[in-house]
Amino acid sequence: MTVSIRHDAPSAGSDTGRGRAPDPGRRSSRLWQRVRKGGLPYLFLLPALLLELLIHFIPMIFGILISFKQLTLFFIRNWQGAPWAGWSNYHVAVDFHAAIGSALLHSFWVTCAFTVLAVGLSWLFGTVAAILTQDTFRGRAVLRTIFLTPFALPVYASVIVWAFMFQYNNGLVNQLLHNTLGITSKPSFWLIGHNSFFALVIISIWRNWPFAFLCVMAGLQGIPRDLYEASAIDGAGIWQQIRKITMPSLRAVNQVLVLVLFLWTFNDFTTPFVLFGSSAPSPADVISIHIYQASFITWNFGEGSAMSVLMLLFLLVVTAAYLLVTSRRSSNG
Repeated sequence: MTVSIRHDAPSAGSDTGRGRAPDPGRRSSRLWQRVRKGGLPYLFLLPALLLELLIHFIPMIFGILISFKQLTLFFIRNWQGAPWAGWSNYHVAVDFHAAIGSALLHSFWVTCAFTVLAVGLSWLFGTVAAILTQDTFRGRAVLRTIFLTPFALPVYASVIVWAFMFQYNNGLVNQLLHNTLGITSKPSFWLIGHNSFFALVIISIWRNWPFAFLCVMAGLQGIPRDLYEASAIDGAGIWQQIRKITMPSLRAVNQVLVLVLFLWTFNDFTTPFVLFGSSAPSPADVISIHIYQASFITWNFGEGSAMSVLMLLFLLVVTAAYLLVTSRRSSNG
């Protein structure tokens, strides 16, 4: 009996034949499939990236370019023809012995104090409110809705209402403190003088603490109730539970929350502008209003842009340092 052995030749489309090169068409189709699969998320992000480039990065580049020019009222129609100033605008802004630099430094310290008080108290009030409303009780949903009302209101409308409340003669604040409670001996000026700083802090806290409340409330939902029950069985009180369970579990939420509140508050222009107008009192002369005055009141856009760039660099340094410190604590913890 004879056994015949048949050697089948490889097909024309096969890439495994001896001495036959791989089909370039098939390789390109596989490569295109991989690109489509891996690049599809980036394709969806492309419109957002283009809008971000158009709205933020391109004006930022123009702002940096203007900071190196002597762009004043005389060159506003032809800003490209403004003389090149080099670093002179920055030298004027950081010369703290001169009038412009000294005023900018004063505005910077006012903004830092305002930011620390507003962010700290907003976080504190939001955290306390979220912890107190964590357990189920009657009317909790209504109370949470009321707490979120300041955050839902338009900024202009809420600040205008506060401006009427801080009026000297017929404002609700003076009526309550002086006429009803008798805490003050006479009505106080809240929109001028030293009290203007505290008026700005109060409004900022009133607007931002509901956001802190919302973030912390969401973070509390991820803490297992078994931890509290087990700690209660071991004899831990409410303060020990907050210190040992709640706050460590909220560390990641608080890291992002504090950073967002800091950037919002330090950059806030709408609240002081609606409250005081284009000329804020010296105790409440935050840096956003100060840069606006330097740019649009004195018509020196070169110096105003230089101040804006310096503020941007400061925020970048603080943000990078904050993220570095918090990431190291998270890794060590």
